[in-house]
Amino acid sequence: MAEISFPLPDLGEGLIEATVLEWLVGPGDQVERNQPLVEVETTKSAVELPSPQAGK
Repeated sequence: MAEISFPLPDLGEGLIEATVLEWLVGPGDQVERNQPLVEVETTKSAVELPSPQAGK
């Protein structure tokens, strides 16, 4: 499986990496601003990351 790195939004407490647990949208799906996109797990917890903007 390929590993892809990209900057995470600020998750707090200086966390710099996370593991993707589940993608909540598919390729080409229309999303709205603040719609949950992906669930990630850090060393502290599992969180859903929202879309920073609307689009595909």
